Amino acid sequence: MRIAVVLTILSLVAACGADGPPIRPSVTTTVGVGSSGTHAHTHVSATRGKWTLGVGLGL
Repeated sequence: MRIAVVLTILSLVAACGADGPPIRPSVTTTVGVGSSGTHAHTHVSATRGKWTLGVGLGL
């Protein structure tokens, strides 16, 4: 299920700007290792002018 959500978000971000003003996509991934184990976090966002829409996923 998580993979489907991530692929959907990435395809939406990839399609941004096809028919209008440019929309700036951004993807950030963080991987950490600590005493409680490893963790990962990915954040996908799209910016158009002063508006930003983003979705994050932590594992």
